[in-house]
Parts: sequence; C-alpha cells; structure tokens
Amino acid sequence: MARDAVSGLIAGAVGTVALNIATYADMAIRGRAPSEVPARLVGTLTEKVGLDLASAGGGAETRQHRQSGVGALLGYLVGLGIGTAYGALRPAMAAVPTPAAGLGLGLAAMAASDVPIVALRVSDPRTWGLAGWLSDVIPHLIYGLVTAYVFAAISGDRARRRWAWARR
Repeated sequence: MARDAVSGLIAGAVGTVALNIATYADMAIRGRAPSEVPARLVGTLTEKVGLDLASAGGGAETRQHRQSGVGALLGYLVGLGIGTAYGALRPAMAAVPTPAAGLGLGLAAMAASDVPIVALRVSDPRTWGLAGWLSDVIPHLIYGLVTAYVFAAISGDRARRRWAWARR
C-alpha cells in the first residue's frame, strides 16, 4: 500500500504539472490574467484565524505576495494529496477503467479547489460564465487523466493485478 501511495504521489505531481501547463497555456493563448482566487482564499482563511501574513515583516504588498505564494502551494497540496490518496485506494478500485478513474480524479481535484472558495464566499461560480468554467474544468480533467495514466504506467498496474483474484 505504501508503494502505491508513493506511486500516486509521483503521479499527482506529474498531473499537477500538466494542470499548470494547461492553465499557463490558456493564459498565454487568451491573454488572460492569472486567477486571484487562491490568494483571496488564503486572505480569507488567515483573517478567520487571526493570522497576519504581513506581521513577519513588510506591509500590504508583502501580505499580498505571501497570500499568492501560499495559494499556489495549496494547489500543489491538493494535487499531491489527491494523487497520494488515489494511489492508496486504487487497488480497491481495480475494476474501474483508467479513463473513468481519471475523470473522477479530475472532478475530485476540482471539488477540492472549488468547494472551499464557494463555502467561504471567495468566489461565486454562478458568475464565471462559460470561459471561466472551461478555464476551471479543462485543466482539472487534464490533471485527473494524466495522474491516472501516470499511476498506471509507473505502478505497472500492480494495483489492478493485486486484486484480480477477488474478481474471479
């Protein structure tokens, strides 16, 4: 199980890189600005717990930079965490085809990113429009598919073979 979790961590890292490539390509192609939502989420969370990110030196600009950095790190935490969980759980889901698992992973990553921003009223998805939704859905689906296929490749489908006896 630990070996599968580590394989999932590695797959999640590759999936996260793929998500970032898709996001930055979208920004380059359409000329859109980076999302400020992760930084605003960090700002809301730190306010709620009474933590001032500028108190360790600097003012509002330092706070803004720290919020942006922590927001990006939270994205990596989601990508790596979901990949690790997938690796640990994949043996129990051996009957699920890799493409379906990838779509599920993408939706899980999207939920892990979007539910907190909705719950804390940082952003309202009803206002995003089609382009905003596509900017969110497509990179997350790419994350999920890349993570699932990389896991299958590096694990040699160990997870699926391990449970094959249970399906007989």
